[in-house]
Amino acid sequence: MTQPYYETMYILRPDIPEEEVEGHITKYRDLVSEAGAEVLDCQMRGKRRLAYPIAKHREGIYVQLNHNGDGQQVATLERAMRLSEDVIRYLTVKQDGPMPAPRSIPAASGEAAAAPTEAAAQA
Repeated sequence: MTQPYYETMYILRPDIPEEEVEGHITKYRDLVSEAGAEVLDCQMRGKRRLAYPIAKHREGIYVQLNHNGDGQQVATLERAMRLSEDVIRYLTVKQDGPMPAPRSIPAASGEAAAAPTEAAAQA
């Protein structure tokens, strides 16, 4: 049986500069480490359109943080996010099962890039 891990997805305001985004990512990664948990993976998913406006924002910068520990780090992490004005939404889910392998490119752009190659191969 695999050990469960936690996946925290949070959305940052879209109008903050790139340096501040990196600062937030580092801050929350360090916070999890200081709470005695292990950071497994951290990925910035980029700016995306929201399904509905949140705090008058139509877009947000998505960040995914995977970590494992005893669960106490979740309260510490979510409290820091709740107090931050730059985090507009967050959610932590406990995952049971193997952690998915990180993908370097999104599937949609990979499929679009593969289509012209297949068409050229048929010609």
